[in-house]
Amino acid sequence: MPNQPRDAQAEEHMEFLLTLRRRGIGDQAVLRAMDEVPRGQFVEPEFAERAYADHALPIECGQTISQPYVVAYMTEQLALRPHHRVLEVGTGSGYQAAVLSRLAREVVSIERYRTLAEQARVRLRALGYDNVEVVTGDGFAGVPGKAPYDRIIVTAAAEQVPQTLIDQLGDDGVMILPLGPHGGSQHIIKLTKSQTGIARENLIAVRFVPLLPGQAQEL
Repeated sequence: MPNQPRDAQAEEHMEFLLTLRRRGIGDQAVLRAMDEVPRGQFVEPEFAERAYADHALPIECGQTISQPYVVAYMTEQLALRPHHRVLEVGTGSGYQAAVLSRLAREVVSIERYRTLAEQARVRLRALGYDNVEVVTGDGFAGVPGKAPYDRIIVTAAAEQVPQTLIDQLGDDGVMILPLGPHGGSQHIIKLTKSQTGIARENLIAVRFVPLLPGQAQEL
C-alpha cells in the first residue's frame, strides 16, 4: 500500500497468506494466485491500508469486495484447471475475476452496474489480466452466447438457484454460489452437473449482498 513502509507491506502480505493457510486453504495454485493478485489495486483508495485484512470492504454502487478467505475458499471449491472456461456473476471491483484468471484459460464476468463493469474492465486491462472479459448485463441471465462453461461462480446471494445459469453449465461442470434469503441465513453451495442430474453440497455459512435481477438503470 502506498502509505506504508515496504517492510510493513511485506509483513502484512505474509500474514495475509498465513491466515488463508490457517483457515484451511491448502491448494497451492489458489494460494499462489492470491499471492500474485495485488488486492490493494481493487479496493477504494481510502481502504488501501486495510486491503489485506480478512474482511469484506465497501466499493462503489453499494457493493463489496469479499474477504480474502471467502474468495480463496470459493476459488478452491471450483477445482479449476488451466483449460477451464469460467463464468463469474458479479464482477464488482474485478478482484475475484483476477484471481480466477491466474487459474483458468478464460473468464467471462458479468456485472449489472455499468460503473463497476467499466472500472473493472479498465483495471483488469491495466494490470494485464487479458483473459478476462467483463460484460454489463443481468447476472441472472448469465452470458449464454459464450456457454457452456466448465465452472460458474456467483458472488452475490441468490434466494433460489437460477436455472438459466444451470443451463449454461457444461457436463461435469461445477457451480459455486451463496444461497439463502436476503438478510437471512446464507450458505455457499456447490452444484455438480452430470448426465444423471445435479448433485448439491452445502458448504460454509456466509453473508453476501443480494443477487438482483436486471441491469441497473443507473450507476
